[in-house]
Amino acid sequence: MEKTAKDVCETYCIHAEKVAKLQGNLPDLSQLAKLFKVLGDETRTKILYILAKEEMCVCDIAAILGSTVSNVSHHLRLLRSASLVRCRREGKVVYYALDDRHVMNLFTEGLEHVQHLNKI
Repeated sequence: MEKTAKDVCETYCIHAEKVAKLQGNLPDLSQLAKLFKVLGDETRTKILYILAKEEMCVCDIAAILGSTVSNVSHHLRLLRSASLVRCRREGKVVYYALDDRHVMNLFTEGLEHVQHLNKI
């Protein structure tokens, strides 16, 4: 992204009250950064979209994505380790779903934000 004159202050100044209010009070955001890193992959985002619609097995997800079961399994492992999806076994078939409503809310809000940006 290229900087424009609107992106940079014309005068260097520090707003002491604003800085003092937040300086030293930032929470540990490392876990949130890791979460966004997991979400930053297009294949994993597509998997979350699919699972937001319906619980599915790896084979079905791979078929929808036109990918291999091995590739989808790799992404599902990463999503599980980030507590974004859960699985359940039914006989020899393993079904995946979003872990909970927080994941659905996170995904829905992100998608709405992107759709909003496309309308601007």
